[in-house]
Amino acid sequence: MSSSAHSDVAPIVVSDVVKRFDKVTALDHVSLSVLRGETFGLIGPNGSGKTTLIRMLLGLGRPTSGNISVLGRKMPSRQVASRIGYMTQSSALYNELSIRENLAFFGTLYGLRGRRLKERIAATLSLVELAARADSPIQTLSGGMRQRVSLGCALIHEPELIFLDEPTVGIDPELRLAFWEYFAQLNQRGVTLVVSTHHLDEAARCNRLGLLRFGRLLAADSPDALRARSGQQDFEQAFLYFAQQAETAEAGEPTPAAEKEA
Repeated sequence: MSSSAHSDVAPIVVSDVVKRFDKVTALDHVSLSVLRGETFGLIGPNGSGKTTLIRMLLGLGRPTSGNISVLGRKMPSRQVASRIGYMTQSSALYNELSIRENLAFFGTLYGLRGRRLKERIAATLSLVELAARADSPIQTLSGGMRQRVSLGCALIHEPELIFLDEPTVGIDPELRLAFWEYFAQLNQRGVTLVVSTHHLDEAARCNRLGLLRFGRLLAADSPDALRARSGQQDFEQAFLYFAQQAETAEAGEPTPAAEKEA
């Protein structure tokens, strides 16, 4: 089914999801939705539940409770796999293979063949600016180049929904900027992105944000709205504000907002 058939359906709907690993609660009653053509940022420190949530959205695990819908399908579902791209936090590339061979491998996994595969490899090499190094083995590349190849592998089949788990870790500021500029271009084409990061300076580049801490969703809104609600211009301070609000609520104490309403 084409993406246009789903134009009236949010690409992602997470409803009261809990995920436990033995006695550890990785996700604690998380509910959110992601709109078509936006970049939704999952913001939080390491261990906040970002990667666990992305894995649930990809169908790489089942929630302990709650429901997840992706591209109109209840997850996990194999039927949406060809419409999704995923850039992992740690490199999933084959070091002995060249850039071109890695792109060909991942393109084939997504069903690309023959002329179409060759066209997409050429276009992707141009996109990540690695055409001149196309036949270089991955093991000879710098960390930044490997990140570019990883991004290319996630984009080669032109997915309508892309998950990027810490895509800018270990790359220089210039390349980080280039990545985010391209993410904006994808949004303009109607592609939806979910980006996890613990770099709060990247938060302003997202259309909306979900702030996660200890597996709980502290808040979800646009960057400007989160600043206004917290009374803070700095995202680190805004994040701390929402974390303190959550701690106050858990302790059963009235929040400043509740006191004002009273």
